[in-house]
Amino acid sequence: MPDVTSKPVHHDIIVIGGGVVGMSIAFRLVKEGREVALIEPNELGMGASYGNAGTIADYATIPVGTPNVLRNLPSLLFDRNSPLSLPYRTLPSLMPWLLEFFYQSLPKQAENNAQRIGALLKNASDMWRELSLELGASHHLHRRGCLYLYESNKAFAAAKYDERLRRQNGVAVDVITADEVLRHEPNLQPFEGGAHFFPDATSIDNPGEVMKIFARNLVERGITIHPTSAVSIDDSDGTRINVHCTDRVVQANKVIVAAGAFSKPLARSAGETVRLDTERGYHLEFDMDTPPVTRPVCSAKRGLYASPMVGRLRIAGTVELGGLSLPQSEHRLKMLERGARDMFPALGEPSRTWFGFRPSMPDSVPVIRATKHNKNVIMAFGHGHIGVTLAPTTAAIVSDLVKLG
Repeated sequence: MPDVTSKPVHHDIIVIGGGVVGMSIAFRLVKEGREVALIEPNELGMGASYGNAGTIADYATIPVGTPNVLRNLPSLLFDRNSPLSLPYRTLPSLMPWLLEFFYQSLPKQAENNAQRIGALLKNASDMWRELSLELGASHHLHRRGCLYLYESNKAFAAAKYDERLRRQNGVAVDVITADEVLRHEPNLQPFEGGAHFFPDATSIDNPGEVMKIFARNLVERGITIHPTSAVSIDDSDGTRINVHCTDRVVQANKVIVAAGAFSKPLARSAGETVRLDTERGYHLEFDMDTPPVTRPVCSAKRGLYASPMVGRLRIAGTVELGGLSLPQSEHRLKMLERGARDMFPALGEPSRTWFGFRPSMPDSVPVIRATKHNKNVIMAFGHGHIGVTLAPTTAAIVSDLVKLG
């Protein structure tokens, strides 16, 4: 229990959450001369910020929910081998999120959501290049593009919808044949469809190392780290905001909630009801001197990315809705492994696996705004698959909100 007899430590700004979004916010605010503290119980950046596919996906304007997904939703959700799945036991608790997801997958809503996501993504790669130079991590970023494979003619034809939405939102897309793909990436297996190539896409060759560099920068700049878990936010005294943690209370003039998948109860304590839920993410890694591809390759059929990284190939992906409490699914890891071997039959045994949580909104649009009840409590969560991509963008938006408060 927190020690209520001692006077709470006071800060100018508290950022709750030490993932890449929270670290980016803290980094930007301290550069602007603010006194900042960060609350994070685990090693900074070692959750979903580490476990992703290593892509700065400025092409990712398509929300998870689209008319194509809606048409196939029953089979997608309840097929254990689908790229999008739902454990049966979580269905009652997920129903409010799913109902909103159904609505947001309708044509008009999906196009509106794509436009909103596209607006956020417009300068994502440029902002990351600038941030990586400041961090001293630019050698880990590579602008080699990204491939989306559609491995049947039917899937390739259906991808016209995604192509149109991306182009409408300013994404450069090269539509290429299967033969052209294999000329660029000869270690892939032959297929009959085609691909979308995003020439401007940037990738990170070692997300874990970039997160460690980020954490060191924060410490060097004097940001206070509270290694504890925030439980609730209380602004009832009308001036300072109290953040109640598992072992202490800390105070601030402004609080930013950037705790990813763990943000919902914190937002609720600040008077906000948000339709945030959890996608459970997985990856496998295969150690090797030279990965079989030179850029991230997404298999649309399998719902996975094959991402080349320093000394290894990372296979990441699938969407499993299931909350924070269930253990990892060995079945999902086996699915990823089968998909990896379909793409690269000569792979050996996986060297390691990872399991973590992505914060998911039904419309795939992150929540970045002040709460309705207090402009000094700011929410910055719900980034889904594009948390790394949008971290510097989110930090810029939050900085503007802080100045308005």
